[in-house]
Amino acid sequence: MAQWRPDQSFYPSAKMAMEAPAEKIAYISLLNGNASAADALGVVDVDPASNSYGRLVGQVDMPNAGDELHHFGWNACSSCLCPYSPHPHMERRYLVVPGLRSSRIHVLDIKPDARNPRMVKVIEPETMMKATGYSRPHTSHCGPDGIYMNALGSVDGGGPGGIFMLDPETFELKGAWEKERGPQYLAYDFWWHLGHDTMLTSEWGTPDMVENGVNPELLLAGKYGHAIHIWDLPKRRHRQVLDLGAEQQMVLELRPSHDPNKTYGFVGVVVSLKDLSASVWLWHREGVNGSGSWKVRKVIEIPAEPADPEQLPPLLKGFGAVPPLVTDIDLSLDDRFLYVSCWGTGELRQYDVSDPFNPVQTAAVKLGGIARRQAHPSRPEIALNGGPQMVEISRDGRRVYLTNSLYRSWDEQFYPAGLKGWLAKLDVPNGGGMELDSKLFLEFDSMRPHQVRLEGGDASSDSYCFS
Repeated sequence: MAQWRPDQSFYPSAKMAMEAPAEKIAYISLLNGNASAADALGVVDVDPASNSYGRLVGQVDMPNAGDELHHFGWNACSSCLCPYSPHPHMERRYLVVPGLRSSRIHVLDIKPDARNPRMVKVIEPETMMKATGYSRPHTSHCGPDGIYMNALGSVDGGGPGGIFMLDPETFELKGAWEKERGPQYLAYDFWWHLGHDTMLTSEWGTPDMVENGVNPELLLAGKYGHAIHIWDLPKRRHRQVLDLGAEQQMVLELRPSHDPNKTYGFVGVVVSLKDLSASVWLWHREGVNGSGSWKVRKVIEIPAEPADPEQLPPLLKGFGAVPPLVTDIDLSLDDRFLYVSCWGTGELRQYDVSDPFNPVQTAAVKLGGIARRQAHPSRPEIALNGGPQMVEISRDGRRVYLTNSLYRSWDEQFYPAGLKGWLAKLDVPNGGGMELDSKLFLEFDSMRPHQVRLEGGDASSDSYCFS
C-alpha cells in the first residue's frame, strides 16, 4: 500500500537538515549586462562526480528585459512542518523570482527536470502594484502560512516599503502583510523567530534613493536605513525599533539563529560615516527564556583599507581608502560559522560565532576588490573585478558559494571599468577554515550572477520549528 510522505527535502530541525544529501544543482539569478536584454535563471552543475561539474548546464531567459532579478526563493520549505500552521502536503517545487527593477514576479517549475526549469506564471507589475500597494519586490521567503515577499517602496517609487504575501499553491497575491506599520518606512530584508511570534525587518532605502546608485548627499546626511524593526508576527503589528545610529548606513541582511529556541541573530551594516568601516551587529532578546525586550549591539567591525586614489572610483577618490562594504552575511545551520562578504575590499571572512556575543575570526579569502583585484588561483593571470557579494552555504556547512554582482547601478558606480560576472566555491574543513575549489570557478560573458539557491535547500532558505 502506497504511503503518503512529506517532501523529503523538508526537515523538522536544522540538525537533521545538515545530514541531507549534498546538492548537485545550484540555481542562480543572472543580470544581463545589457540593460535592454533579458535576465535569466541559470542552472549550474555542482556535483563533483559529474563530467559537467562547475559548468552552466541550463538557462531560462526571462520573457521581458530590464527585470533585475534579485533574491528568489522556494514556494515551500521546512517551515511547512511547523505545528502551528502545518501544511506538509506541499512540495519544494517552484522558484519564485522577483524582478527588483521591473516589479515583475516569475514562477518557475523545476519538475520534472531540475536542470530545465519551466516558466509557469508571470505576475505583471500592474497586477502586483494594484494588489499590494507596493513596488520593487526584493526578497522571497517561504513561511509556514504562505510565501512572504518584501518590496522596497510604494507604487510611485517613494515609501513606505513593506511585505506582501502570495498563496504557495496558486501564487495569487494576498495583499499587504502589515496591519499596524508604526514608524517603519524604509525596507530591505526580513526574517523571523517563528517559535517566538516575531518578525524582524531591516532598512536600505526607497526605490528613488537606490535605483540610480548611492546618492552622496543622502549618504552623508545619514538618510539611508540605520534600524531594525521588531514585529508581532501573528498580529502583523510593529512593536519596537532598534536604531543603530544614523552613522550606520544601510542595515541589510538579517540572519537569525537556526535553533528555534534561541532569540538572536546577526545583521550586516554596509558603511559607517565615521570611518568607512563596515560592521556586523547582534540582536538578542533579554530576560528569562528570551521573554524580555530586544536589544542590539555591534560585535564585529571591519576597517577600511588605504588605497591609491588613482585606483578608486570617483565616489571614493576623496577618501583615499576602500570601504569593506559588507553587502551580505550568512550563518551555517549549526549556528557556528558566520560568513561576511566584503564587496569593496574583495574579501570573504569566516567567524566562529559559537558565542554570538564574542565572534572570533577563523579564516579569510581574498578575491577581486576595488583596488586589490585579487585573482582566483585557477586563473592567476586574470585580475578580478567585483568582489565576494552574495554568499550561500550548503546545508551541511561544508561548501560555500560566492557571486560578485550587487545591483546594476551600484556595480557600475563602484566598478566603473565594468563588472565581469563570476561564481566561486569554497570548501570548509571540519572545524572551520576555507579553501577555494580550483575546479569550480565559473565566469560569465555577459551576465552578472547574484542570488544562489541550492537544490533541496540551503542555509538561508528554510526555517525550522524544532531543535
